[in-house]
Amino acid sequence: MLAFGVTAQASSTVFVSTPAFLIPLLHTEHGLSLAQAGLLASAPTLGLVITLIAWGALSDRVGERWVISAGLAITAAAAFAAMFAGDYVSLGALFLIGGMAAASPNAASGRVVIGWFPKERRGLAMGIRQMCQPLGVAVAALTVPQLAAAGGIAAALVVPAVLCAISAVLCAVGIVDPPRPPRRSEGSQDEHPLAVWRPYRETSLLWRIHAVSMLLVVPQFAISMFGLVWLVTELQFPSLAAGVVIGISQFAGAIGRIGVGALSDRVGSHLRPLRWISVAAVGVMLLMTVAASLGAAWAAVILIVAAIVTVADNGLAYTSVAEIAGPFWSGRALGAQNTGQFLAASIVGPAVGGLITLVGYPLTFAAVALCPVVAVPLVPRDRELAVVPE
Repeated sequence: MLAFGVTAQASSTVFVSTPAFLIPLLHTEHGLSLAQAGLLASAPTLGLVITLIAWGALSDRVGERWVISAGLAITAAAAFAAMFAGDYVSLGALFLIGGMAAASPNAASGRVVIGWFPKERRGLAMGIRQMCQPLGVAVAALTVPQLAAAGGIAAALVVPAVLCAISAVLCAVGIVDPPRPPRRSEGSQDEHPLAVWRPYRETSLLWRIHAVSMLLVVPQFAISMFGLVWLVTELQFPSLAAGVVIGISQFAGAIGRIGVGALSDRVGSHLRPLRWISVAAVGVMLLMTVAASLGAAWAAVILIVAAIVTVADNGLAYTSVAEIAGPFWSGRALGAQNTGQFLAASIVGPAVGGLITLVGYPLTFAAVALCPVVAVPLVPRDRELAVVPE
């Protein structure tokens, strides 16, 4: 089930990431401005935001298997159709539709993993599952530019179309929906405690974890979006060397997610490591304010450490949300979790970029450090989980 979940999420991520790697082709050979090309590239992400909660609600009602399979099939169909799009409006519409469908694994595959692993092993399992996003981006980065250069947009879309189609079939055949307790016991009219549990009304736990994740997205995307240009413009790194540093940081961050997940299993809590990471994020962002003065080598090391720390929270928060929401609400809650993170990420680019222009990198990194400062007291304590029914 973990392998199917990773395959589904990685395949949908390849589709969502593909338009971004078409920007050079659209700009240099097709004559689109960077703003126009960027608008096309953002269409799948917009589709994700629109439908994440809806896919989650559907998975709560009908199960994860068909939600994931149907979403991937629609994504594959949109990718195949986009290969024959005759104008940019049609291309953008198909990217949007594909992104709306690609949200299904985001909302449902996490529940497949969590539902089949016991609590003491979920941290590691979700750490592995969370690697699928950088894996999908890596696949797109390695294939799309070369195919686009050789055969244009249509050739580049072959990879996501084929991957999503194959994944749809594999998930339809292989996924078994994780067991859910019956709403009512046999011979009883009383509903299961988790069936009547309304996590958003009866406690603030989910709201707080959503807020923590949105706040921690800010340093994560500040590093991933502006780390490369910081190395090149502030530290005079050659483009190739800067690219190597960023590549190492992304790979290390993906491995770090697994390590933090295993740590949470070891300590028996997902929330305590989440608080530790929030505190660590404050520290690494403050280190970033002085990194340039320490020399190029130390600055590169600090950037890599910052990249590891700022992505480490994702799996912990995701697992905590699913456990608190319970089997009858987890789809909607995970959809809301991802929606909040995508919305926060969409603000980081223009906000942080504008702040860098106004005050420079050191003060911007210091301002970004305020986000995890606010997040630390919002992380729930383990004792607060006592309100969640078993």
